Amino acid sequence: MTAERPDDLTTQLVDIALDAGKEILRHYGDEIEVDRKGDDSPVTVADRAAEKIILDRLRAFFPETPVIAEEEVSAGRIPEVDSRFFLVDPLDGTKEFISRNGEFTVNIALIENGVPTLGVVHAPALGTVYTGSPSGAFEGTLSEPGDHLIGWRRIEARAAGMSPVAVASRSHRDTATEDFLKARGISETRSAGSSVKFCLVAKGEADVYPRFGRTMEWDTAAGDAVLRAAGGSVESVDGGVLRYGKAERGYDNPGFIAWGKRPD
Repeated sequence: MTAERPDDLTTQLVDIALDAGKEILRHYGDEIEVDRKGDDSPVTVADRAAEKIILDRLRAFFPETPVIAEEEVSAGRIPEVDSRFFLVDPLDGTKEFISRNGEFTVNIALIENGVPTLGVVHAPALGTVYTGSPSGAFEGTLSEPGDHLIGWRRIEARAAGMSPVAVASRSHRDTATEDFLKARGISETRSAGSSVKFCLVAKGEADVYPRFGRTMEWDTAAGDAVLRAAGGSVESVDGGVLRYGKAERGYDNPGFIAWGKRPD
């Protein structure tokens, strides 16, 4: 029988993401103080507060599973991992958070043998949450931002038609992306921030998301899990499926293409 909602483990991670999202929204209406990390990327008190909530809960519920989290890594705290670990970005799209356009997310993913087998992407200001796991891909709707879930619907990537639609980064558009779109005759694009891009492809509102600039594994893993569960795929530009646990690279990704149902 087809599941009508995510499985229990996924729901447990959804609850954690929702609590982190409430903390982020608590800061969203305040004056946002921005610090700079060593790589000059922005960080706010909301990033750190949300990460603490997620880490405390994951360590309580899954004490044997290491967690690689963005702000922990920035502070030099990088655990040794084996075949199973969590990747966490407590506030993906900090630039979107600072500009208050709503397109920022909470990302939690479970990695097993290099594959994102479970992912939760919560967009607090948009009142939505997306999940991907062996039980399928789902979109959940909140009664209003920061409130409770009122329902789930199954989502599925679509097969691109004659006029495919691309989704591209709002903050990181580059020449390589433009060249990719031109080479494939893709004229219609949507701009979006954070892991929202993966979710637009996963629910059939776009067909492809190319990204050639640098990303980190915690940026992509949760959205990748949602898209794979919805029938899509994420391929590195140098060939093969995008893998996770790349400690030798410092957990960064090569360029990649996220597809809906892959064209022939």
